[in-house]
Amino acid sequence: MNLEQGLVLVVDDNEMNRDLLSRRLKRQGHDITIAEDGKQALEKMRSQQFDLVLLDIMMPEMNGYQVLEYLKADAALRHIPVIMISALDDIESVVRCIELGAEDYLFKPFNPTILKARISACLEKKRLRDQEQAYLKQLQDEQEKSERLLLNILPKAIAEQLKQGQQTIADNFTEVTVMFADIVNFTELSAKLTPTQLVQLLNQIFSTFDQLVEQHGLEKIKTIGDAYLVVGGLPTPRTDHAEAIAEMALDMQAAIAQVDLSRFNADATPLSMRIGINTGPVGAGVIGTKKFTYDLWGDTVNIASRMESLGLPGQIQVTLETYERLRSKYMFESRGTIDVKGKGEMVTYFLLGKH
Repeated sequence: MNLEQGLVLVVDDNEMNRDLLSRRLKRQGHDITIAEDGKQALEKMRSQQFDLVLLDIMMPEMNGYQVLEYLKADAALRHIPVIMISALDDIESVVRCIELGAEDYLFKPFNPTILKARISACLEKKRLRDQEQAYLKQLQDEQEKSERLLLNILPKAIAEQLKQGQQTIADNFTEVTVMFADIVNFTELSAKLTPTQLVQLLNQIFSTFDQLVEQHGLEKIKTIGDAYLVVGGLPTPRTDHAEAIAEMALDMQAAIAQVDLSRFNADATPLSMRIGINTGPVGAGVIGTKKFTYDLWGDTVNIASRMESLGLPGQIQVTLETYERLRSKYMFESRGTIDVKGKGEMVTYFLLGKH
C-alpha cells in the first residue's frame, strides 16, 4: 500500500453521504469500511485496525461527540486519528471536537481537494507516530535485554548504583556467610570428555545451582572452573544468612549426586563435592571498569576457601563461627582441629543435616 493510502472507516448515518465519501476515497486509493452509527463504528474499531476515521457528528443514539470521547478514552483506540465531517459550521462545534482529540474538522459540503489534503496529512502524521512507537518499542526491548545481561553479572542493588553513575562501589558487611564448592576429581573426569561435553556438564550442574541460589535468596558471586562461590547476607543484609547457606549446601550435595554421567560415556561413579563454609565480615564491591565483576575480599572469604580445599569428598566443612550459629537447628560431626595455612590450628565441623 502506498504511504499516502490507508484503511479508512467512514461513519455516517446518511447513506448518501457514506456512498459519496466512499467513492471519492476509493478513487484516491484508500480501502474503505463503513459504519451506519456510532456503536457500529466502535465495534468495527475493536475488531480491525484503521488508519483513519471520518466521523459525522449528528447521528442517532450515539452522536459523534460521544464516539470521539469514548474513542480517546480507550488506550487501545486513542491513537487512531479522527477527522470530523459535519454540517455544523459553528466555532463551538469545532473547538469542542478539537478539545476532545479530533485531528481535524471539515464542514459539509466539503471540498474534495481539501478533503484529500487533510486525509493525506493525517495519514502521514499517523505513519510517523507509528514509526516512532516502533522505534521506542525496539529501544525498550534493547534496554530490557541490556538490563537482563547486567543482572546476570551484578546483583540488582549493585546494578542500580552503577546505572546511577557511581564510580566506586564498595561496602563492608559485618556478618555474612560464604560458601565455596568444588567438584571432586573433576580434573581427571575432564580429561575423558571433549570440550563440548565438559561445557555441557558444567552448564547442567551450575544451572541447577543457580536455581537453588534463587530459591534460597542468596547471591552467586562467580564460578572458577568447576568451583562455585555463593554468599548469604549481601548486598541486602539478612539475619538468617547462615541457615540459608546451610540449606543451599545440603541441596547442592543432593543435586550433584543425581547428575547422570552415562550420556557423556564417562565413568558412571556418582559425582561428589567438597563444600566449605565460613561466617564473618567481608568487603564487597565492583572490580574493574571493563568486564567488571562483583567480588568479595577479606579473611572470611579466604578461610571459607580453605574449608573447601581442606575438606573431604561429599562433606560440608564449616568453621566454629558458622557452627555456633547453626548448632541448635542442624546436626554436626566434629572433625577436630586442622592446620589452616596462615591461621594455624582451627576447630571445624561437618554439617550433616537438619535436626
